[in-house]
Amino acid sequence: MSALSVRQIRRRYLVLYALRWLPAGLLIPVMILLMQERGLSLSQIGLVVTAQGLIVLALELPTGGFADALGRKPVLVAAWVTCVISLVVFVVADSFWLFVLCWGLQGVYRALDSGPLESWYVDATLAADPEAEYERGLGYAGTVIGVAIGAGALLSGGLVALGPIGPVSALTLPVLAAIALQTVALVALLILLVETRSAKGAGALRASITEAPRMVGQAFGLLRRSRVLLALVAVELFWGFGMVAFEGLLPVRLAEVVGDADRAAALLGPATSVAWLANAAGAALTPLMLRHLGAAPSAALLRVLQGVTVVGMGLFAGPVGVLIAYLACYAVHGASNPLHMGLLHRQVDGPYRTSVISLNSMMAGGAGALGAVVLTALAERTSVSLGLFVGAVVLAVAAPLYLPAWRAGRRVATLGGCGDGSVDGPADGRSHDGATPATAGMPGT
Repeated sequence: MSALSVRQIRRRYLVLYALRWLPAGLLIPVMILLMQERGLSLSQIGLVVTAQGLIVLALELPTGGFADALGRKPVLVAAWVTCVISLVVFVVADSFWLFVLCWGLQGVYRALDSGPLESWYVDATLAADPEAEYERGLGYAGTVIGVAIGAGALLSGGLVALGPIGPVSALTLPVLAAIALQTVALVALLILLVETRSAKGAGALRASITEAPRMVGQAFGLLRRSRVLLALVAVELFWGFGMVAFEGLLPVRLAEVVGDADRAAALLGPATSVAWLANAAGAALTPLMLRHLGAAPSAALLRVLQGVTVVGMGLFAGPVGVLIAYLACYAVHGASNPLHMGLLHRQVDGPYRTSVISLNSMMAGGAGALGAVVLTALAERTSVSLGLFVGAVVLAVAAPLYLPAWRAGRRVATLGGCGDGSVDGPADGRSHDGATPATAGMPGT
């Protein structure tokens, strides 16, 4: 890994990240509509989508441990091949059970894909330069995902406008384009991601299967030994619950203020593309916030600001105000994620990095499922605005959970530790209060 420079590693990471999310942008506007076109009811679609969520919940941690034990590249290759297969099934699916198979394969893909590319980037960067600030690349990645999804959504709309072509329906064209782009992404992954592994072949595969449960256990052990890491992962519980407010309730709120569901849907299409561009713009501000405030204070401030934007969605009476609050929310969201993930990475020793990312993701997913039940029921029985307000409060109350990282970072800065003074060393079992262990140098990642 160290043969590449920090800049080359970052460039490859961002190219692969863009290629990973561009097909998703193509699919987001058409997947639900295409299933309806093929005859599924909304209740059936809900059950189909649940198949993905259940599989991700079951496989998130085992696949994270597998990636740490076997290597990030082979797991990513398996993930992206699975994605291509699932999309091929999606193109031909014409029954409930075929769609369940498709979304089940998407669940396997998402579980395998959760963390390895980011972990490779951080490990490769620190192998090339232990003093490197990889948070900058994570911030750029937030910009890339916004631009990629926004561009994919616009391209999807253009393809639908061109269709149908022969026997291929207009809604199927973006899926075919996504298959082509995902195949290109797979080829690029094989070429660009360079990883050094001590063992390969069948023996390495068997050893990694045996080793994966230990990796998962070590990831949980890190939480027990580091208050900083435990607090950061706990943020995801509030974040996952609160995200339901601006992802799930916003369309209902917009329809409420517009007075017509069809018109709201027409407004939400371009608004979604712009929201992801706002997400990208927010991520681009990450280096500035790191320089002036530090990671932990910035992350805490953004949690509160995001709560304020969600309150705006429930408070404003007209569609313009609701959409402005929606765009502001996504801008804050784009800036928040790189800061949070940068703090998380600073707490993790290299061998367990993907396992901890998977654990972090699993917390958000489980809390999101709970939020979907609670907030939608609250909105249905009282008002959509009240559901948004509760979600906003949950988002904002996570802010104090960044205090342990901030305090540990100040101790490290006082002792002349990490360069930005915002985070501490890895939770590798030698530290019980989140501070950098006395015997540790730079994070072993």
